[in-house]
Amino acid sequence: MDTVQHPSATWEAVSNGIVFYRRQQLYTLPGKLPNIADYLIAGCKNGGPIALMRDTSKLVALGRGGPAFSKSQIQVYSPAGEGLLLFSWDQGRIVRFGWTFDERLVVLNEEGVYRLYDLQGDYQQFSLGNEAAELGIIDARIHENGLVALTGSLTLLEVKDWEGGRPLALANPGISEPPHSHVEVLLSVDATILTVDNLESADQRVARGPFLHVSPSPNGKFLALLTFSGLLWVVSSDFQRELVVLDTATVGAEGPVNQVEWCGNDAVLVTWNDLASLILPSRDNLAGETLRYLYFGATFVVTEADGARVIGQDVCDFIQKVPASSVSIFRPGSTSSSAILFAAWESFVQRSPKADENIRSIRSDLAAAVNECIDAAGHEWDPHWQRKLLSAAKFGWGFLDLYNPTDFIAMGQALKVLNAVRFYEIGIPLTYSEYQYVSPAHLINRLTSRNLHLLAIRVSSFLSLKPDVVLKHWASVKIARSKSSAVDGEDDEVCRLIVDKFEKLGGGEVSYADIARRAWEVGRTGLATKLLDHETRASDQVPLLLTMKEDKLALVKAVDSGDTDLVYHVLLHLHKRLPLGSFFKLIEDGGDQLAPASKLLQVYAREQNREMLRDFYYSDDRRVESATLALDEAAQMTDPHAVMTAVNAAEKFFSEDKDRPFEAKMMNESVRLLALQQQYEKDSDGKVKFFGQSVSETIRTCISNDMSKKADRVKSEFKVPDKRFWYLKLHALTAMRNFDALDTFARSRRSPIGYEAFVRHLVEAGHLKQAALYVVRCDGPKRVGLYVLCEDWRAAGRECKERGDKKGMEQLRKSCPNALIARELDQLIASMK
Repeated sequence: MDTVQHPSATWEAVSNGIVFYRRQQLYTLPGKLPNIADYLIAGCKNGGPIALMRDTSKLVALGRGGPAFSKSQIQVYSPAGEGLLLFSWDQGRIVRFGWTFDERLVVLNEEGVYRLYDLQGDYQQFSLGNEAAELGIIDARIHENGLVALTGSLTLLEVKDWEGGRPLALANPGISEPPHSHVEVLLSVDATILTVDNLESADQRVARGPFLHVSPSPNGKFLALLTFSGLLWVVSSDFQRELVVLDTATVGAEGPVNQVEWCGNDAVLVTWNDLASLILPSRDNLAGETLRYLYFGATFVVTEADGARVIGQDVCDFIQKVPASSVSIFRPGSTSSSAILFAAWESFVQRSPKADENIRSIRSDLAAAVNECIDAAGHEWDPHWQRKLLSAAKFGWGFLDLYNPTDFIAMGQALKVLNAVRFYEIGIPLTYSEYQYVSPAHLINRLTSRNLHLLAIRVSSFLSLKPDVVLKHWASVKIARSKSSAVDGEDDEVCRLIVDKFEKLGGGEVSYADIARRAWEVGRTGLATKLLDHETRASDQVPLLLTMKEDKLALVKAVDSGDTDLVYHVLLHLHKRLPLGSFFKLIEDGGDQLAPASKLLQVYAREQNREMLRDFYYSDDRRVESATLALDEAAQMTDPHAVMTAVNAAEKFFSEDKDRPFEAKMMNESVRLLALQQQYEKDSDGKVKFFGQSVSETIRTCISNDMSKKADRVKSEFKVPDKRFWYLKLHALTAMRNFDALDTFARSRRSPIGYEAFVRHLVEAGHLKQAALYVVRCDGPKRVGLYVLCEDWRAAGRECKERGDKKGMEQLRKSCPNALIARELDQLIASMK
């Protein structure tokens, strides 16, 4: 016989026994909480904690049992009544406080300043802006993902996330006095409701108000409104369909209504001192159906997605609609396939032959029955019934030919985790539906925020999740707690503990950079540096080292990584932050270790910042590189004066290097040549361009423009060899087709380059006839070949005849281009006989 209470024992039926509600006692809280009637309370959804602050409008009797704290303090409790956090508030009058989705407590004061506290008491502070500070905040509503505040000028400001972004001004509702109530952007004004967004304010033309309480359902489809006269009105969110109209005076409660909250999406929970009344829509009666739950003293209700958490003076309950799978199995007299499967399993345990008979009767629906047993197990709070339902499911799938056990395994894992976090010392009464909604990763974050690192690690391991988040949080807490006792050797000890734990539990894959940043933030620079030595990813190491101003180490790590982008990132960051001299000294002092960084800096500067490159070379006493840079810049200049200045600078740099006298001399001659070219351009009134040409080009330009004396001067001043000068003049006169001048030049003196050069160049230029004139001045043995080159076959034949070269003549005869020349050559050959 089972001694454990049957699941249906706490059920209460509505809707003619079709729907059931149950009140599940989660925790007993005798003496753990103060008298909650004297406090303002904010509850966190998804099994989260509650925050209490003294209600200064109420008198508190001294000597009353239970914990007490001053009116300037906020106390945070778990749903099991365990104290999680106590902190004092000294930032002005608190207008509203509430919870974010990730269990941070938001506290907003009348000056528009709000803080986000985690469960360790650390906070971030933000502001609604100067306008809010000047006008003041009258009221606000805080939800999981933002808040809406009402200013002193009766305008609305919205914060859409908790990142400290600038608040958004909503449309002016046009009200002359504060609303009676509001939820996000629904305002109860006089007898109607206003809906407000960032574009417009719309009157819903409701005549039942004014409303004291306005509560939206979790899915946003319905509203529960309570008038000042005590009339409860449940309506669709577009105000088109009424579900319940009930005078709460008929419930039989004494005193004013404390709360109007939703119990899931199907019922409304109205509370008074000593009583909570669950009101559901009814098809037969607009007043709905009512279930009564008695409590001792005041209560506080937190709406959940699938029910409502009720926190009383000595108990924490969960009221919810019984899930369909549980009803199907445990409803008295149920003949569903899942109920029959459960009965079959019980018969099997008792060794009754009815088990086989029951299984046979549901064979066609057995798979669905198995799935329903698994689902029902997830909605039971008692591990005893969880095990029984899962055992029934396992028994059923043994009769199936094919069954995928994934859902069964996942449910078993989920229930093991849920039972662990529901334990009163942990105090997170999460339902299975909420667990699926928030995700296991979110639950692990909630455990770490409570410093329950061991449980979080075990849950992570059990669910095959990476432990990174837990280990990082543990390390951050370890560093924070040890910061006040930091002495010699303490950094080494803490670093060793963190590294050992990371390698043992994290498999060496956990990043140390985030932990090092935390150490640096609390003033443990030495510890941060030691931790970063264990970071294998330079892309994570380097940014923090830069933040810590460990400049050389950051640059060394970037160079060692081989990532040029990372090296550039460090160089540009340091160039922006450090004085130029310090920046260059850092690179110079790095020696060979930072040589790659030096080269990359030069590549970047050459393309993007020549001024920086010039300063870098100068500071590093790199004379040759400075001179080369000056010449490179000169090559890109167009202003003659600037060019000469740059070349002069190059000459100066080369002259300061004892190993570069030749280069210094070349720069000196370059300056002289540029000056001479400027003078020549001036003499020609700018008609002839000389500037920037080489010595050879200058001579050629002079000859081409009939400036022979100037060409001779260039030859003389720059010691141009005779051979080069003759070649230059030959080429220039040929290009001008000034063959008379060329002949005069050839006759002026004996050619240092010979006359074969004349012949060949004229042939190349296509002047064969002119070329042939110079063959006679060439050496005898070469004349025949040169005549042939000039295509003067007759002259070549005559030359052979004069020389008596019969063999050469015959060779000419064979290679001559046509018969006419061949006959003439034959005649010459005949005359030689």
